[in-house]
Amino acid sequence: MDYIQDFRRVDPDWEATLRASKIPTSPGLFGGDGKSVVSVRQTRFGVKGGQEDVDGLPMNFKFEFDFFGVGADAGQTTIRLRHAYGEWGHLLAGQTNSLFMDGDIFPNVIDYWGPGGMVFLRNPQVRWTFVDDGTYRFAVAAEQPNNDIDSGRIREIDPDLGSNIQAHDNVPDLTAQFRYTGNEWGYVQLAGILRNLGFETLGTVDNRPKGNELGWGLDLTSNIMIGHKDKILAGVVYGQGIASYMNDGGVDLAPEGVPGDLSAEAVKLLGLSFYYDHYWNDRWSTSFGWSQTKVDNTDFQAPEAFQTGQYASINLLFTPAPDLLFGGEFLWGQREDNDDTSAEDYRIQLTAKYSFSSGNIL
Repeated sequence: MDYIQDFRRVDPDWEATLRASKIPTSPGLFGGDGKSVVSVRQTRFGVKGGQEDVDGLPMNFKFEFDFFGVGADAGQTTIRLRHAYGEWGHLLAGQTNSLFMDGDIFPNVIDYWGPGGMVFLRNPQVRWTFVDDGTYRFAVAAEQPNNDIDSGRIREIDPDLGSNIQAHDNVPDLTAQFRYTGNEWGYVQLAGILRNLGFETLGTVDNRPKGNELGWGLDLTSNIMIGHKDKILAGVVYGQGIASYMNDGGVDLAPEGVPGDLSAEAVKLLGLSFYYDHYWNDRWSTSFGWSQTKVDNTDFQAPEAFQTGQYASINLLFTPAPDLLFGGEFLWGQREDNDDTSAEDYRIQLTAKYSFSSGNIL
């Protein structure tokens, strides 16, 4: 269970976590300062299993969901699928972490969403792992495309046109990941993505305007061990048209140019995430760090379009037993828009968590 004391305000649908993109830059948009939130949306259930030998190869599966509603269910405490996949030998099929993502740089925080400047998406995919021997890992995947389009100021010129532009995803995204793990110091990972970002217009002849742009990205990440348990978690990601894979902020396609000479552009984005997980002893730990998502807005995006999101936090966690966790966390976030208007939010979160398995159920 989470208790959150927010000292400013965010979009009510996202008040149970801190996302910089959900901080209003218009004063009073969601009401006066201050909000208390009690939430169980982080509650999670799942099952996993497998067999050591299925026609000579190991087989594993995992199914997991939580109660953090997103999309049409944003703001609701409702079932949300996290993982649903099976793996047989080198082949994986189903929904799990994107290959473009490195979940191992997610810090030991109690805020649900976490640093916005890291790649974070669980995506339906078909994956083939060529090698995974403990030192080297290399895999490729074809993943579900997720193209987020901003029609920008086109809405001001032609509201119907602006509202009828939609994504046209006709080929999967291609991802690849390579990781090298050292003996004791940690690992370094490089992941890449290629995307065909299509768009079309509903209700027009031949669905024009329409077209395609190339999206691409590189994500360099690492865990560096410090001492026995401490570690640095770092990531730098850059690309064009990769916002839908980011943990927070930005769009994939947006209009570029001037009226009469407009085109679509895959929006450039830079993401940074740097955290340190420190263990005071076997029971007490602290995680602190900073993250940023920065978008290079196109000429024809609206003044209120998201440009930069920053996120920082520090906590103190107590683990009296392996299945129990109590902690407090201070969080700060800031949003800056295309016209340089900015706003910030800060909050305190208190969390109590109990983990159990089938062996704990009477």
